[in-house]
Amino acid sequence: MLLLTTACAALAPGSLTLAAGSRTSGPIVLSQRIGQPSMVAERVNRVSTGSSYLPPEAIARAEKGNPIEKAKLEKDGCAAFEDVYSFAEAIRKGKLTWEDIEKNDMDTRLKWVGMLHRRKRSPGSFMMRLRTPNGIVNSKLMRLYADLVEPYGPEQGVVDITTRQNIQLRGIRLEDADKVIDALHANNQTSFQSALDNVRNLVGSPLAGIDPHEMVDTRDICNHLNDLISLDRETGLRGNPVWGNLPRKFNIAVSGSRDDFAHTNINDIGLEPCAHAETNEMGFNVVIGGYMSIKRVAASVPINLWIPADVNHAYTLSEAILRIFRDEGSRGDRQKARLMWLVEEMGVDTFRSKVVEEMDSYARDVRTDVAQPHPTEPFERRELLGVHAQKQEGLSRVGIHVPTGRLTPLLCRQLADLADAYSAGEIRLTVEQNVMLPNVDNDKLEALLAEPALAPSSPLQVFPSNIAGNTVSCTGAQFCGLAMIETKANADRIARMLDERVEVPKKLRVHWTGCPNSCGQVQAADIGLMGAPAKKMDPETGKMMAVPGCTIFVGGTIGEHAQLSTEPYKSNVPLNDDDLIPELLDIIVSKFDGKLKEVA
Repeated sequence: MLLLTTACAALAPGSLTLAAGSRTSGPIVLSQRIGQPSMVAERVNRVSTGSSYLPPEAIARAEKGNPIEKAKLEKDGCAAFEDVYSFAEAIRKGKLTWEDIEKNDMDTRLKWVGMLHRRKRSPGSFMMRLRTPNGIVNSKLMRLYADLVEPYGPEQGVVDITTRQNIQLRGIRLEDADKVIDALHANNQTSFQSALDNVRNLVGSPLAGIDPHEMVDTRDICNHLNDLISLDRETGLRGNPVWGNLPRKFNIAVSGSRDDFAHTNINDIGLEPCAHAETNEMGFNVVIGGYMSIKRVAASVPINLWIPADVNHAYTLSEAILRIFRDEGSRGDRQKARLMWLVEEMGVDTFRSKVVEEMDSYARDVRTDVAQPHPTEPFERRELLGVHAQKQEGLSRVGIHVPTGRLTPLLCRQLADLADAYSAGEIRLTVEQNVMLPNVDNDKLEALLAEPALAPSSPLQVFPSNIAGNTVSCTGAQFCGLAMIETKANADRIARMLDERVEVPKKLRVHWTGCPNSCGQVQAADIGLMGAPAKKMDPETGKMMAVPGCTIFVGGTIGEHAQLSTEPYKSNVPLNDDDLIPELLDIIVSKFDGKLKEVA
């Protein structure tokens, strides 16, 4: 059991004067960033729930909707903000066990505090998903993550970097959850509203503020949007009922340069930096509706809308779209409840008009225009791994590969030590599940690269190989009950085998996902592998037998002209090395100019 004594903390309650649920004008003031000490206050009884903000028509749709909608009406998901404390205390006192807790509380409502029960793979254990706006953490938090998961042992107690610049803590037990949450809140980080029908982590540029080619610094925008979504203005606490009952999950990405490190094309709201053609004022072209799921994979669509690139406009736009989605989105078939389905039902032009009308109703002095032309001069997406000069003279950023994003407590502490020694404690996460140390003094680069934590024998590498160093993986069957295959171990092992057998002229992005939900974003990869059933001849019986397999996608691209690979290149390929390795080698040679090595 964890022994943490940090008090539950409210988050700068006096610093935010704009009510997230209101349509009134008012300043938008940022609370403290994560990793900083937060203001401490007693917990309070909350009055509002997510259902409190739904109009009667939305309630009526939910009453006739899917089982999740009915469960949310029966007992609001926001109840978990307080229930998690009651459950944890009761279990510690022996008054109940986790098995005694109602199933919808365990498996559904606790997701409102970021706790995802692993009933199938590790009953009674949770993955806790955090909120890490713009992917910026620090050494203190990295050590905290290590301390929080270490008690659960080397198999369960690990930390994962996600494809949304985020952190997931594994192995958390419900009896410890309140202490974990309080420890996070004391550092102004939260897990609240990070799962199920909530707005997920705010993705921004990992080069924000240090990029020679930066168009927009995304940090303040992501932090403000995080407060819009997860900060309760009535209480000053994390957990905001205004957005506590959305029809479905919702993703927002803010890009800071033409590289589009945030992957705006696969988010419900994507803000793409673009200067106004007449005034040269920096702004965002708005794209919406991108997502990946079992039912459908859809790239974002432009809505012919441009806004100035400042906090007020990004905040107001996001609030307007969220309110329209919350109040008018489908609550029937969950596979047809994402924002794109609502946009298609309304039509892009009608949806755009409703967004602008909603923004104007807040009286925040916003301006909008039609979409502006993007730059046309050639531009090549830059590398995030390795050593690269910043816009600040004498400073560099150092990108470090983390194999499949998996961190042990030891690796967390090693990264914290490196950050303290070389980047003033700051650590940045990328959607490729890697980390970056910014603001490294050029005079200290040689010492940094010579650190034992970055030695050739270490999992952490500044200059990884072209294939293993660009592998991305979802959680997989080790922890996720939806996954058909184990992904992380296979992804790392097979990537290293490929590096041994084939030479590629540039980085080759290989993504793995355990199921068609595509948390590993395989359709955006050069080569994507999705868990699927397969058959193989049983040598003993001579009959076909079912084996783990995968569907292979080829040709996804990222950057400012990103394209998704939505049609499988090959299906039902057995996952064993004898079948999969030759298939992948053939693809690499024929599609990516690979050259086979002579293997002794």
